Amino acid sequence: MQRTADLFVTGLTKSQLQVLDSLGHEAEFEENELIVVVGEESRMFYLLLTGSAAVEVASGFCTVFVQALEPGDAIGWSSLLPRHETLFQVRARERCTALCMEGAALARLCHVDPQLGVTLLEHALRTVAGRVRGLEARLGDFCGFKRS
Repeated sequence: MQRTADLFVTGLTKSQLQVLDSLGHEAEFEENELIVVVGEESRMFYLLLTGSAAVEVASGFCTVFVQALEPGDAIGWSSLLPRHETLFQVRARERCTALCMEGAALARLCHVDPQLGVTLLEHALRTVAGRVRGLEARLGDFCGFKRS
């Protein structure tokens, strides 16, 4: 499994990695290109393979950087939930590549292989927790709170 990002898939067996890899295709994004747009229905799940990306909170009047992503990080966790809108915008900070998988197919796979599903969902929850921590840190910066 050469293409799949190492951090997100830690703990999966070789056969599980092969199944996961077979669901995806490699996608390329140019510097400053939006990978995920806030407010759209989340359909795709990405594992960042090369380059870096930025998680942002975007509104009509401003865009705020929340967190930097590196190879091994996941993008599009909300695609694992049916009919769920994206909460964050993700932008390529430089040219990057990602393993791109349909979120619904990945969610179905979690039901077919519960062991794989538990592992993937644990990793997805870590991703969500990381986004919340990043957002808390930025909010603290804006409000002038010192981090402990």
